[in-house]
Amino acid sequence: MTSSIPLINALSDIVGKDHLLYDAEELLVYECDGYIVEKKCPDVVVFPISTAEIVEIVKTCNRFEVPFVPRGAGTSLAGGCLPVGGGVMIALTRMREIHEVNLRDGYAVVDPGLVNVHLTREVSGDGFHYAPDPSSQGACTIGGNVATNSGGPHTLKYGVTVNHVTGIEVVLPDGTVANWGGPAGMPPGFDLTGLFVGSEGTFGICTKATVRLTRNPAAYRTMLGIFDDIQTATRAISEIIGAGIVPAALELMDQGIIQAVEAAFKFGFPLDAGAVVLIEVDGLEVSVDDEAARIKELCHQVGVREMRTANSEAERLLLWKCRKQAFGAIGRLSPSFCTQDGVVPRTRLPEILQFIEKTSQKYDIRIVNVFHAGDGNIHPILLFDERDQAQIQRVIEAGDEILNKCIELGGSVTGEHGIGVEKINFMPKLFSENDLTVMQEIREVFNPEGNCSPCKMLPTAGACGMEQIERSHPGRQAAL
Repeated sequence: MTSSIPLINALSDIVGKDHLLYDAEELLVYECDGYIVEKKCPDVVVFPISTAEIVEIVKTCNRFEVPFVPRGAGTSLAGGCLPVGGGVMIALTRMREIHEVNLRDGYAVVDPGLVNVHLTREVSGDGFHYAPDPSSQGACTIGGNVATNSGGPHTLKYGVTVNHVTGIEVVLPDGTVANWGGPAGMPPGFDLTGLFVGSEGTFGICTKATVRLTRNPAAYRTMLGIFDDIQTATRAISEIIGAGIVPAALELMDQGIIQAVEAAFKFGFPLDAGAVVLIEVDGLEVSVDDEAARIKELCHQVGVREMRTANSEAERLLLWKCRKQAFGAIGRLSPSFCTQDGVVPRTRLPEILQFIEKTSQKYDIRIVNVFHAGDGNIHPILLFDERDQAQIQRVIEAGDEILNKCIELGGSVTGEHGIGVEKINFMPKLFSENDLTVMQEIREVFNPEGNCSPCKMLPTAGACGMEQIERSHPGRQAAL
């Protein structure tokens, strides 16, 4: 890319030539995130090590009128870090330091590139953990979790990322550094930390986060309910929640996922089961046995085939390994897959699952399910071969029908993956024109030029791609 030399030289002066990628073959690694249906290579990938370097990178992009997008580990599943129209990708993976751990006050200050589970490992010996636990927590980063307000299996009881972030340091799209909140949370006034979490990189770049640390429960009881069919499993879930019990986690895997994880981990799941539900309660030792006994009773009332209980920490961890690595096991079923992220009221789970089955048959696309059943956050996984364009089109159409059905049933098109580029067209179906106008006006307060993560989250009048980027940034051709 000889025409990019001025920009490349300017960025190289900031981070050094060893922390810059611009060769076409190297850029292929960054053409998409976990949403592989849409792909676009950035023009340059830059790897800063500090807030100061990010400030200079952002100012340089503005000077050259080049759009930019932050990226963590690339595990997002809605195209949140897709560089629409190209430009500069700011990869935060070198920024992975834990700056402070304060157990007495229960918080830590961390870099955005810190892998989620590494924070829990750092404090686990002291009896603490970081509660938000996405299934990709072995790879995803805190900054990415902040961008999409990630959830996870234990958010049924403990809440999502925004419930555990008390402060952030942000490089705004004009290169200004802002600090909102801190260990004590936000001062009186607008909760800018809460506003930023879930903004998907469109308000700026998170460069540090102050997060709550949660004390480990005194006791766990982890159970596996084995059901003949998925409808009985969802009835059991409704009965548990309806009884006023809030487990730490309620996770459902259907037969397709059971077969994949059993082939991978040999846990002993019955391959003829229609569904299994991983159920965990935690708390004081005196209370968890009573809750576990009541849950078993409710499951037997609706017709569970078998209830198993983890009898050791090793068995508990293996159960969770099967759940959290279910997506990795899908590689045994298909060369490519697309994970959806709809939400429905818990009582409508049987309806949406029946609709998913019909949609699978309609489009001749195999769909398997693993999801956070306790809060109605479904993750139908559409299996396909991305080398076949006809299959890709059927996957897109099938996914759209499933998300439209979620809206029809009183739900939403995302619970934790975000809107990204994948679901922009659904926003007018969820929100009124006035709602969207207000959202746009708020974003323009932080990102008036639209050069930070352009064409994400909110629908844009006209085309949203290379042509729009070129109109918004007329100087980009001189840089690139």
